[in-house]
Amino acid sequence: MFWRSKDILKRPERSKVRGLFKSMGYSDYDLSRPLIGVANSWNRLVPGHFNLDRVAEYVRQGITQAGGTPVEFGVIAACDGIANGHDGMHYILPTRELIASSIEMMAEAHRLDGVVLLGSCDKIVPGMLMAAARLDIPAIFVAGGPMEGGCEFDGRAADTTSITEGLGMLKAGKIDETSYLRLEDCAAPGCGSCSFMGTANSMCCLAEALGLSLPGSATIPAVRADRLRVAQASGRQVMELVRNGVTARQMINRRGIENAVRLSAAIGGSTNTILHLLALAYEAEVELGVKEIGELSQATPTIARVNPAAAPNVPDFHAAGGVPAVMKELLPLLHGQALTVTGGSVADNVAGAPPPDGRIIRPLRNPWSQGGGLAVLWGNLAPASAVIKPAAIHPEMHTFSGPARCFDTEEAANRAILDGEITGGEVIVIRYEGPKGGPGMREMATAMKLLYGRGLALKTAVVTDGRFSGTSSGCFVGHISPEAAEGGPLAAVRDGDRITIDIPNGSLHLHLSEEQIADRLAGWRRPEPRFKRGYLALYARLAASADKGAVIRSD
Repeated sequence: MFWRSKDILKRPERSKVRGLFKSMGYSDYDLSRPLIGVANSWNRLVPGHFNLDRVAEYVRQGITQAGGTPVEFGVIAACDGIANGHDGMHYILPTRELIASSIEMMAEAHRLDGVVLLGSCDKIVPGMLMAAARLDIPAIFVAGGPMEGGCEFDGRAADTTSITEGLGMLKAGKIDETSYLRLEDCAAPGCGSCSFMGTANSMCCLAEALGLSLPGSATIPAVRADRLRVAQASGRQVMELVRNGVTARQMINRRGIENAVRLSAAIGGSTNTILHLLALAYEAEVELGVKEIGELSQATPTIARVNPAAAPNVPDFHAAGGVPAVMKELLPLLHGQALTVTGGSVADNVAGAPPPDGRIIRPLRNPWSQGGGLAVLWGNLAPASAVIKPAAIHPEMHTFSGPARCFDTEEAANRAILDGEITGGEVIVIRYEGPKGGPGMREMATAMKLLYGRGLALKTAVVTDGRFSGTSSGCFVGHISPEAAEGGPLAAVRDGDRITIDIPNGSLHLHLSEEQIADRLAGWRRPEPRFKRGYLALYARLAASADKGAVIRSD
């Protein structure tokens, strides 16, 4: 067994390093064992990460039990929900690159022999997976788990987005203030990643599909004892990876990423998963583009329906068998022999999964829909692609056409919706919110929830070069590339221009000729950057477009 840490701990040349470890209480016994990093994104700001101090304790126990020495370090984690709808959201996606880079630097600077990654939420999970792909050392991901559903609201268990939906209902006079304020106390009954199939839970499920998490672990609710047991087991298992020389890219490769794409489509995962899978493919040096992801998604039936596509939430999905139950049904479409952190294959891991329950998970022969839960659109408004989530869109809205109402910021669109200025039949254009233009590619979750609360979810559409929360429903198209800030066609749209969204034909069309679009863009000028200093100014200069994963590229 090769230990990287031996290079920095051998005597007498590295006695200084040993002395530094001993200053913290490490013994010669500790330093004779592999050093396993515990990259912990615990904090008291983010509900999805609030329990990770306890989870980390059990991970450390498992590492120690199996003959390693755990060395824990902190990782930043920001909450999309808290940052939503204001300037804070500019910072969320760019944290992904910081997370990946910080873990890479800590592991390389200290020559760690392996790493256990602890996270739960939207950009933290993909950032950690990107770090694992960069490092290519033994690695395992442990989720903090979803929160339980809240009080009943609008016919289902409430979640954190119910509060925003309630605001739209309050403004429309559908509920009173007492009912609305009650949601503050009952929508989110405990810690964990939000209980719907948003980006947080989607990415935890995809980590399991990649083979980088123990089977069945992605969806164990945060407050349950199983969450601690699987954390301890993960600590033990990372030592098996170290002993056997199994590194992250043996899972994060073409086969693993394609399995993750298939799973995301089958469960109606967040549109953000496409953004993150593109970034992960880049870090793993896998040639996989948005076109291939779209093709795989459309060739994968949707066999699980979870909030926002239906009333059941992620704890309900877990009770129905979770990721293993879905992957067992999908096996004919998967790379069943792909390696996982268990040392066994995907097929081995899911052999004992329960059959479809019929209420949440259906058999492959009788899916909820034949097309995948995610789709890629193309057209003169999105020459380099746009992303949509058919699983969360009512079939009546799979084709929608209407006049544009243009807004150059998310805030302006949200004000118009709240003030009752939006009418049925309109296509709301929110632009200059892409990776460079935002900067940071903010998500338009607030707009979608306000439209729902106003009763306009099935009467309007939203198109944007920004992105969407995985909990969005209605009719929405995001990730439009090239973005408006790069002179993409979205910058040429004016109020009243007709836009057609056609999911069955994979099209997003602006009803103008190529000459008209070119004439308008000839007089276009790039807006002044919103941030001229600090990390966001740097990110705006370096970030790739959404169809390239919005990564900071080194090539």
